[in-house]
Amino acid sequence: MVTLAEVAQHAGVSASTVSYVLSGKRSISANTRRRVEESIRRLGYHPNAGARALASSRSNVIALMIPLRTDMYVPVMMEIAIAVTTTARTHGYDVLLLTGEEGPDAVRRVAGSGLADGMILMDVELEDERLPLLRGGNAPGGTQQGARADQPAVLIGLPADTTGLTCVDLDFRATGALCVEHLATLGHRDIAVIGEAPAVYERHTGFAERTLDGLRSQARESGVRLLHRPCEGGYDAMAVTLARILDERPGTTAFVVQNESAVEPLLALLRQQGRAVPEDVSVVAICPEQVAVQASVRLTSVAIPAQEMGRYAVEHLVAKLDGRGDDGVVLIAPELTVRASSGPAPARA
Repeated sequence: MVTLAEVAQHAGVSASTVSYVLSGKRSISANTRRRVEESIRRLGYHPNAGARALASSRSNVIALMIPLRTDMYVPVMMEIAIAVTTTARTHGYDVLLLTGEEGPDAVRRVAGSGLADGMILMDVELEDERLPLLRGGNAPGGTQQGARADQPAVLIGLPADTTGLTCVDLDFRATGALCVEHLATLGHRDIAVIGEAPAVYERHTGFAERTLDGLRSQARESGVRLLHRPCEGGYDAMAVTLARILDERPGTTAFVVQNESAVEPLLALLRQQGRAVPEDVSVVAICPEQVAVQASVRLTSVAIPAQEMGRYAVEHLVAKLDGRGDDGVVLIAPELTVRASSGPAPARA
């Protein structure tokens, strides 16, 4: 492994000069800096991470807290995590992945140990127990116990109160409204929503609650009857949920699905019942683009912008770490792509 002293010898400068070039703590002439950087490139020198952290008082690590629950669609979470990781590397940061359901304890551990310079939190609930610790650094009268004032954080998700927080998310309220508006324009008046697993709503997870709020609000505005039923996903659970919906609302002509695991079972069950999509029933999904285009019927959908969410979160966190960022909310506007699964409501008998 190439040492700092070897770089100094190759560039014809002192070891301290190389150190100053790497840390930026002293002004170095442009010519000397170029020689040192050229030597670093030719020799393939990589600063020791531990020494670099001691010199800069930074770990150059971002903690990503992403509880992997069985009731969540893990591929979406992982796509966001990959976007966070790749974007972090372009800014010179590694990512520490925390997948447990520790809540506030994980925040305290990261903030108190110096494991990471900042945090990105996912799976945000409306009244998330982690938030008081994150607000602690900016709260009047000092920090909350266990939280550091210099521990910047960004949420991928939106709690009920965003005061003193930096949040990035798809505008799920507008997403729900957009789905209903599309179907109402096609003449549908009885719409059923197949939602996430019941536990997601029991935790008051932000994205699910906000989507439901948008769906209901637009339904009232459009004069549409809306029925929401959570679903565990999978064929058996979807069969029970669909039977319940059609028993309660036999005139249902359209479905909005916010549950990736329920998409294909729903389409299969509709085929078995002789209900053609979209001639008899329309289906609109809130899901990743890949799920929509690979379904047995290409789905009209609002895509989950996982890559954008991950990238924006890192960029805002890095800005905060560099003293350039302010608290605030970034909502990504939803885009609905019309495909083969939605069409005019069938004429009533």
